[in-house]
Amino acid sequence: MTRCAVIGAGAWGTALANLLSHNGHEVRLWAYEWDVVESINRSHQNRRFLAGHDLSDTLQAYNGIDQTLEGAEIVTFATPSHVLRSIAHNARDFVEPRTPVVIASKGIECDTLSLMTDIAVEELPDSAVVALSGPSFAAEVVAQQPTAVVVASRDPETALFAQKVFSSTHFRAYTHSDVTGVEIGGSLKNVMAVATGIADGLGLGFNARAALITRGLAEMTRLGTKLGAEAATLAGLAGLGDLVLTCTGSLSRNRSVGFEVGRGTSLDEVLAGRETVAEGVTTARSAHALAARENVEMPIVDAVHRVLFEQQPARDAIGALMTRELRAEAD
Repeated sequence: MTRCAVIGAGAWGTALANLLSHNGHEVRLWAYEWDVVESINRSHQNRRFLAGHDLSDTLQAYNGIDQTLEGAEIVTFATPSHVLRSIAHNARDFVEPRTPVVIASKGIECDTLSLMTDIAVEELPDSAVVALSGPSFAAEVVAQQPTAVVVASRDPETALFAQKVFSSTHFRAYTHSDVTGVEIGGSLKNVMAVATGIADGLGLGFNARAALITRGLAEMTRLGTKLGAEAATLAGLAGLGDLVLTCTGSLSRNRSVGFEVGRGTSLDEVLAGRETVAEGVTTARSAHALAARENVEMPIVDAVHRVLFEQQPARDAIGALMTRELRAEAD
């Protein structure tokens, strides 16, 4: 049995905490919202973010980050990307040196353009850091549907430890050393899901969806390799696998946001009716800036950025993609 702390009780953090608890570990889950703490501890459900799913009887939720981290032998962060830095900073004094830290948040920080594991290294410099990513809807993980993910670390022993802690008969974790590739895949697939949602909202059909997914993977690979990732990583679970799931699955928050925008609803109106975070909206802005900094061509990311933040009509943005200069498929 391993003492585990999970920071962030949204759908994903709750699903991971529940998985760890069912794996026989002692798990403490930190929630920002008091009603989430009470719901989990009293009724063994997260009615706010993962309604309708029963959770492990042994899972305990806390509102104090110090209580949650007390004695933790492995810490998992599953917060929204835009608050990871502040929460990790607040946790610094309560994480024991050399404790493995698993980053399950997906995104690129807007101001610094840092990946989530880079933030963890900066804020928790004494910890060995792991990136956890892959095709994994929280609702299916908590329902114990078969799921495969990647745990990537530059320290092989830490990756193996995380693999052992998280793996079960229905949740399979593969180790990897390409942290950058795993992070880029997990971040950019959300932007591509917004793009495919926009196309679906416009009623453009399955051909357009397939083209966006495939060319989206090419963009992800271009940026990833420029940052030092391996192209093969983007063709694996954390790249292509997560991309296909998020662009086609009915449970995808990012695809559903794009779908409503494609139907003509303003972004403000779409987001106003949602309590959960669609990371693709935030990442569209940071990915656009990162591509410009690295001088990497990412026309789909640019199109999503124009639709979401520059008020370009969705149909015009898709039309611009189709009328770009003709070229060979291989970059």
